[in-house]
Amino acid sequence: MKPTLFLLAAGMGSRYGGLKQLDGLGPNGETIMDYSIYDAIQAGFGKIVWVIRKDFEEQFRTQILSKYEGQVPCELCFQALDALPEGFTVPKDRVKPWGTNHAVLMGKDVIKEPFCVINCDDFYGRDAFMQIGKYLANLPEGTKNKYAMVGFRVCNTLSENGSVARGVCAYNDQRHLTDVVERTEILRIDGIIKYKDEQGEWQSLEENVPVSMNMWGFTPDYFEYSEAYFKEFLSDPKNMENLKAEFFIPLMVNKLITEGTATCEVLDTTSKWFGVTYAADREATVERIQKLVDEGVYPNKLF
Repeated sequence: MKPTLFLLAAGMGSRYGGLKQLDGLGPNGETIMDYSIYDAIQAGFGKIVWVIRKDFEEQFRTQILSKYEGQVPCELCFQALDALPEGFTVPKDRVKPWGTNHAVLMGKDVIKEPFCVINCDDFYGRDAFMQIGKYLANLPEGTKNKYAMVGFRVCNTLSENGSVARGVCAYNDQRHLTDVVERTEILRIDGIIKYKDEQGEWQSLEENVPVSMNMWGFTPDYFEYSEAYFKEFLSDPKNMENLKAEFFIPLMVNKLITEGTATCEVLDTTSKWFGVTYAADREATVERIQKLVDEGVYPNKLF
């Protein structure tokens, strides 16, 4: 069974200052997600699903979905603040979405096969899709509790225009993930990659330490675990009182691997990430994409 690509596209780019998911960066107005979808199709993915906000559905269908008619099956699902389990209500004054794993949950009714979750505004690269596509396609039918993530080498994920947030990963001898720690400030200082720890002190990171770029591979049983744990999350008073508390993918994965319910293999990739974390990243991203087109990695017009 061909795996599905599931793109998280419900967020606004607060640091970038606009709806960066729909920003044309390629030579014919291609978005970063267009390149991800092209790479995914080359890697054997058979369906594309997006989770978006309902309020930009019309723009999304006109500007994005129309490109893929006749190319690959596509579906939309929607993330909403009030999409909560029965018995739970949105706290007064809450406006922030519930986080990436809540967005993943929105796909439970349309995804019935192994799937890869990615951010729509990160450029992951061909090799990364080949690695996760091969892993998912090779899973025996009915497989449960065997997940994967693409572990990008941290040196390949930095921005020249400011710090980045990355999930720093640790794994065992079987390359099974043992921990993901979110580091919200990572950058190169005097030639050395460093992150700011909980005490506000700068600590060094090795160049090839794997980090999560939110490129995960799951089987459909992941939805069931997520539904159950989201109820626990919402039942915790501190998460309801904190109007910015979020139900992140690493939070769910950490729970499953810590309790021994599932394993998550860390896949290595030579791909170099780039994206538009900051507005100043845009020009460099346009140049990098054009260089890849000039080198023949991508056609001048994708679709």
